[in-house]
Amino acid sequence: MSELDAYDYELPRERIAQEPLAHRPDARMLVVDRSRDALELCHVRDLGDFLRPDDLLVLNDTKVMPARLVGRRESTGGRWTGLFLDADESNTWRVLGKTRGRLQALERVILNDRDGRPRLALTMLAPVERGIWVARVDGDQSPAEVLEQVGRVPLPPYIRGGEMVDSDVPNYQTVFAAKPGAVAAPTAGLHFTKPLLDQLQRQGVRQTYVTLHVGIGTFRPIQTERLEDHEMHYEWVEVGAAAAQEVQQCRARGGRVVAVGTTVVRSLESAARKSPPGQGWSGQTNLFIRPPFEFQTVDALLTNFHLPKSSLLVLVHAFGGSDLIRRAYDLAIREELRFYSYGDAMLIV
Repeated sequence: MSELDAYDYELPRERIAQEPLAHRPDARMLVVDRSRDALELCHVRDLGDFLRPDDLLVLNDTKVMPARLVGRRESTGGRWTGLFLDADESNTWRVLGKTRGRLQALERVILNDRDGRPRLALTMLAPVERGIWVARVDGDQSPAEVLEQVGRVPLPPYIRGGEMVDSDVPNYQTVFAAKPGAVAAPTAGLHFTKPLLDQLQRQGVRQTYVTLHVGIGTFRPIQTERLEDHEMHYEWVEVGAAAAQEVQQCRARGGRVVAVGTTVVRSLESAARKSPPGQGWSGQTNLFIRPPFEFQTVDALLTNFHLPKSSLLVLVHAFGGSDLIRRAYDLAIREELRFYSYGDAMLIV
């Protein structure tokens, strides 16, 4: 048995949510109380019952780009699918692509729009690593302009094979998304509506925002037998001075820092290791949170249910305690909760 096997579990396929609920806060919520070693089922709309005045809710305001690409290889006519990762100042892209056969340097891919019509050519310049290429789009349009024409919502493959429908455009985006840059949604944030955020604010729960642009590492499972050998991809993080000061003030008044999602945990814990309290930090992080880990900032976590053998599940074990989290996942499966991006939630306090 490898170290990674401790983070495996069996999930019936029908438990993977293919659509979100019509009203986001109606999602079920499994409360994991570490102090009482107890589990309780309720709903996201009940979140205020478990938060206190003076708590600080921290949310990730990254915005998902329409980063999924579909096209045909000009030379062979073969189907090509890809994911826009980022672009540099010279408008050279990095894309993760998949096709039958082997791509050649300077080969062109004709990108289709959402209706399947050919629109733009993408020239593959050179391979970088593990399916990632540097590439250039014909013309001088910005990545945002190109993606608006040919990009699709980058759903994970366990949702309808990654094929979007029109309703995914609003559904796979938080209501507070503000800064484009992610290739996957910070899914714990999908449960919130503006009325729920307003209700919590009236209750005295303060709110602040950090930014972590969810990157390609989200799609890659751990493949090493030992956790310490797993290498996380870098993702861009910004914990601004205002958010850092909110965290410091929350500490001073005896409130709890409540992270909405594992991306917020990684943002806050990265900043805590990079800068003094209250000063903020931005940069690239590849922080891999695994047991045992000393959390310096986060006191509670709202998160979704995560894939087996994923770095996200390892983080949740580190925060909640492995025995209690295993019991929680067992209960969630027995009670037929909905799993993954469009699924139900877990609150660890």
